[in-house]
Amino acid sequence: MAKIRKQDALDYHSTGKPGKIEVVPTKPYATQRDLSLAYSPGVAEPCLKIAENKDDVYKYTSKGNLVAVISNGTAVLGLGDIGPEASKPVMEGKGLLFKIFADIDVFDIEVDATDPETFIQTVKAIAPTFGGINLEDIKAPEAFEIEERLKAELDIPIMHDDQHGTAIISSAALLNALELAKKKIEKVKIVVSGAGASALSCAKLYHSLGAKLSNIYMFDSKGLIHNGRTDLDDTKKFFANHKKDVAFEDAFKKADVFLGLSRGGLVKKEMIKAMAKDPIVFALANPEPEISYKDATSVRKDIIMATGRSDHPNQVNNVLGFPFIFRGAMDVRATTINEEMKLAAVKAIAALAKESIPEEVIEAYGEKNISFGRDQIIPKPIDTRLIYYVAPAVAKAAIESGVAKEPITDWEAYEMELKNRLGIDNKLIRTITEKAQRSPKRVVYAEADNIKILKAAQTAWEEGVAFPILLGRKDVIEGLIEEYMMEFPEVEIIDPKSDEEKERRQEYGLKFFEKRMRKGVTEYEAIQIMRERNHFGALMVKMGDADAMISGATRNYRDVVRPVIQTIGLQKDMNVVAGMYILDTKRGPLFLADTTLNVNPSAEDIAEITANVAKTIRKFKVTPRIALLSYSNFGSGTGEDATKMAKAVKIIHEENPNLIVDGEVQANFALNNELMNEKFSFSTLSNKKVNTLIFPNLAAGNIAYKLMQEMNDDDSIGPVLVGLRKSIHVLQMGASVREIINMVKVAVVDAQNK
Repeated sequence: MAKIRKQDALDYHSTGKPGKIEVVPTKPYATQRDLSLAYSPGVAEPCLKIAENKDDVYKYTSKGNLVAVISNGTAVLGLGDIGPEASKPVMEGKGLLFKIFADIDVFDIEVDATDPETFIQTVKAIAPTFGGINLEDIKAPEAFEIEERLKAELDIPIMHDDQHGTAIISSAALLNALELAKKKIEKVKIVVSGAGASALSCAKLYHSLGAKLSNIYMFDSKGLIHNGRTDLDDTKKFFANHKKDVAFEDAFKKADVFLGLSRGGLVKKEMIKAMAKDPIVFALANPEPEISYKDATSVRKDIIMATGRSDHPNQVNNVLGFPFIFRGAMDVRATTINEEMKLAAVKAIAALAKESIPEEVIEAYGEKNISFGRDQIIPKPIDTRLIYYVAPAVAKAAIESGVAKEPITDWEAYEMELKNRLGIDNKLIRTITEKAQRSPKRVVYAEADNIKILKAAQTAWEEGVAFPILLGRKDVIEGLIEEYMMEFPEVEIIDPKSDEEKERRQEYGLKFFEKRMRKGVTEYEAIQIMRERNHFGALMVKMGDADAMISGATRNYRDVVRPVIQTIGLQKDMNVVAGMYILDTKRGPLFLADTTLNVNPSAEDIAEITANVAKTIRKFKVTPRIALLSYSNFGSGTGEDATKMAKAVKIIHEENPNLIVDGEVQANFALNNELMNEKFSFSTLSNKKVNTLIFPNLAAGNIAYKLMQEMNDDDSIGPVLVGLRKSIHVLQMGASVREIINMVKVAVVDAQNK
C-alpha cells in the first residue's frame, strides 16, 4: 500500500465540504406539497400513529436503519485519551464504513463525559433515535461497565466494536489457522499479550469456541495474570488460572498460538523460534505489530501469521464484522447482540475464507492468485459476499436464540435484498444462472491454457452450470491447474494437435470438407485445419461431442467468428448473424445490437436482426421493447441511415405485428419516457420502458456500446452471437473472468434452447 503522507490525510478531510459524511433526503422535496408532507402539517399523522404504538417508529422513520457511533474519545485508535472532538474524524470514518459496506445510516456522536454513569445516562437519553448503538474508542475497564449496563437497560443491538470486532475476526482466523495446522482448539496453548478490552474479549470468545482457560496465558503490563496477584479487577480474574508467575519469554516455549494486542516490538525472534510446530501468530498491535511480519517469517517457515496491517497477508480488520453484524441484528429487530450471534458471525466469516476468491478481489490486491491457505485464513475486506454471508448468519442466530422481534422467513428473498442494498444483485444474471443450473451442459473452452479461461471454467463447474472440456496442450493446462491450486473433477483435456486425436481429426476434417468443398477447401486442408482449436471445438459441438463452445479471449474477434460460421452455419431460414451486448444498468438490462459483425446492414438485414434478437431476449424471460435508432425522429431527418431504419420498422410491423418496436428514433427519446410521451405519444414505444437498442451500422453500435460501458462501469455480457445453428459464443479479447463466466451461462442457456 502506498505510504499515507500527513498532508495527504489533512487535505482528504478538509478539501471541499469538510469531513466525510452528510445527511441526504430520501423523499421528494421540490414542491410546496412535498414540504408540507415532509413537515407541517403532514408530519402530524405518523407522529400520532407512533404515539399510539411505539413500534410504528420503525415503520414511519429511519430508526430501523440508523446506528449511533458513540465515543468519549478516551481510547482513540493508537492515540489514547485525546478527547471527544479529536475522536470525531474516526467516528465519521466509522459511519462511512457502515454505509458503504452494509448500507446502514449513521449519526456520529461525541460525548464529553469520562464518568461512566454520566456517559451511560447520556446514551440512554438519546437511544430512542436509533435502531442500534456502536460504542467506539472507550478505554477499559470503563468500557466493560458501559456496554454491560447499556445492553441490560436498552432493547436495541449494542456492541463495543473495539472489544468484539477484533474478537470475532481473529476467532474466524483462528478456526481456519487451526484447521491448516491440524490442531484442536481445546488442546492448544495460547499466549496473550495485552489485557485491555479487545484482548479480554478475544480470549473470552476463544474460550467460547473451546479453548481451555488453563491453556490461556494472559499478560498485562505487570506480567502474567495468575491467581496469586491481588491487583486484578473482575474482568482479569476470569483468566487468573495459573498458580505461579511465568516470564513472558518463557511462556512461548511450545506455545501453539500467540495473540498480541499490546505494543510494537515486544516479541523477539527467539520467542517465535521456541513455539510449537506450525505456530499461529496474531500480532495485532497498530501501527507496529508486536513482531514484524518480516522478522517472524524469517525464523519460522511453517508460521501462520496475521497482523492488523493491510500490507501483509491476513489483515484482521474489524470492517469484516461490524457492518454485517449490525445489518443482520437490525433486520430482525434484535433486542441485543448476544454470544450466539457473535459465534455465528465467526463461523460465517471463517467459511467465506474457504470459498473461491472473486477475480475482482484478486485484481484489487494486485495478486496473481489468492486461495484458502496460510496467506488466506480470513476474507479480504472488499469481498462483497460478506454482506450476504454474515448478515443472514447473525439474523438466524438472533431468531434461534429468541432475541428477534421481526423474524425472517424467506431467506432467499432476504439475500436478494442484501445484494440490492449494495447494487450487487444482477437479476438477469441470476435468472440465466438459475436456468443454466437446471440443465448444465458440456462446454468446450478453446483457450484453456489461459488462466482466466481456466478460472472461469472452474467457477462455472463449482456453480453447477457447465461441465468443462479443456482444449490445449495437456502439460500446460495441468501445470496451471497445479500452480493455481484449482480443483476440477475428472476433467477432459484435449490437445487437437496430439497423436491421440489423429482419428478424431480425420473424422472432423471430413465433415468440414463436406461443408466447404465448394468453397475452395481440399480434403487434406480440411483435415489439417482441425489442428486449430476453434475449428476443432466448433466441430465437437456440431458432431454432438459437446453442447457449447467459448473462445476469443486471446484472439481477434473476427478470426474466431469466421471458422465458427464456416463450421456451424446459420439457423434455418436465417440470412444474417449478429452480435448482441447486454449491459446490466440501474434501469435494468439493456440489449444492444448489432455491435460486432455487420458493417452496414440493409433494411431487410436490420429487420431480421431485430426479430432474432427479440427471440433471444425472450429466452432470458425478458419482454423486448425495441427502438431502432438513428439521428432522425420519425421522418424528421433525411439520409441513408434514417430511411433504412424507417423501412426496417415497416418490415418488422408487417412480419411481426405483436413485437413492441418503433423508430427511427434518436437515442435520448428512446431512453426517456417523459420526452417520448411529450413529443411522440403516437409511437408504439410511448409509455414503454425501452430495453433494446438496434443500431443502423457497426460504427454506431460499437462506439455507443464502448462509451456506455466505460462511462457507467456497468456489468456486461457479450457479444452474444444471434443466429447460429449451435451454441458458440465469442468473447471480447481480454475479457475478465466474471465476463467469461457470464458468457458461459449464456452459452449453456442457448444450448438448452437449441
